[in-house]
Amino acid sequence: MLQREGVVRIPSGCSISGIMNKKGKRINGQDIIKSIAVMHDRSNGLGGGFAGYGIYPEFKEDFAFHFFYDDMTVKKTTEELINKHFTVVYDEPIPVKEIRAIKDAPVIWRYFVQPKARLLMQMGLPEDEYVVRFVMKVNSEVDGAYIFSSGKNMGAFKGVGFPEDIGEFFRLDEYKAWLWTAHGRFPTNTPGWWGGAHPFTLLDCSVVHNGEISSYDANRRFLEMYGYKCSLMTDTEVMAYIIDFLMRKQGLPLDVIVTAMASPFWSEIERMEPNKRETVKAIRAVYASLLVNGPFSILVGTSQGMIALNDRIKLRPSIAATKGDFLYVASEEAAIREVCAKPDTLWAPRGGEPVIGLLENALNQYSPVNKEEKIAINS
Repeated sequence: MLQREGVVRIPSGCSISGIMNKKGKRINGQDIIKSIAVMHDRSNGLGGGFAGYGIYPEFKEDFAFHFFYDDMTVKKTTEELINKHFTVVYDEPIPVKEIRAIKDAPVIWRYFVQPKARLLMQMGLPEDEYVVRFVMKVNSEVDGAYIFSSGKNMGAFKGVGFPEDIGEFFRLDEYKAWLWTAHGRFPTNTPGWWGGAHPFTLLDCSVVHNGEISSYDANRRFLEMYGYKCSLMTDTEVMAYIIDFLMRKQGLPLDVIVTAMASPFWSEIERMEPNKRETVKAIRAVYASLLVNGPFSILVGTSQGMIALNDRIKLRPSIAATKGDFLYVASEEAAIREVCAKPDTLWAPRGGEPVIGLLENALNQYSPVNKEEKIAINS
């Protein structure tokens, strides 16, 4: 029987945490598990997950597909589809540790693949769009198979359970990453199932989210015009696709992306200096259907770094800190201090103002747009 939320509703439930090293130093998954475990009571055992960047250096040029299968029959059928579209460099079951807390796990497999050059030429597509179309096809059309991670040199690990149990189940202490994000889920409007746990990913973009998206249908309808298919029964899915659309397809810088998703109030826009006012008005007009409404706090992972963002009213908590080359973001200060007892800086970002931490070699691609970003990047 599918487990769903309990009778008690905790509207501020769910927990998020992120740890990043701006110089690309990789750390194992122990600290991110400790950090998210402190917020145990913000989740209810119906979902936990992690994303790690830099975990597959030996396969860094290959797309890493992480799959859930209902059974081995579905796996066999789906592999015929994979082999038709990709050259499989290597595949194996994702190593797990059998623990009492995690039950009814699906078949969990990973593939390191390269798109077939002949098909890329025939279709006239860049490889990232080719991969996205394949992910959408599998997740919306293949019953019993789900690609829950598809980037290069990164991977998501998630399932039904408390996050600290999911971390132990996937043996995250054996992986090293320069960026870790984590999520503890308390589903209030959608079912708790393996595919519905966070993070939600597409290519190298991953999102963990605390809150609810009341604009989901408007966001979804817009994205479906561009080939995205929302089929995973969770509103957070649309966040990953919004960011992919704006960053990859539209080629927008991060300050424009966050302005489109969490735009300033009209009263605030009217007080801006003329050039900035007209720019923000244009962003709101062009990308009105991608404005995200409702209470939310998100952490976004990419191959360039980490972004933290709240809704404009800040109805969900978010705390940020730095220590040397490290940036920390979490739902609670205690989750940061569990792994960084004495941070150099600690602050509560204001609503709608992003915290952006970038790898040093990515700094020339984006410029900080507010105080919080400068702290995150330059500390």
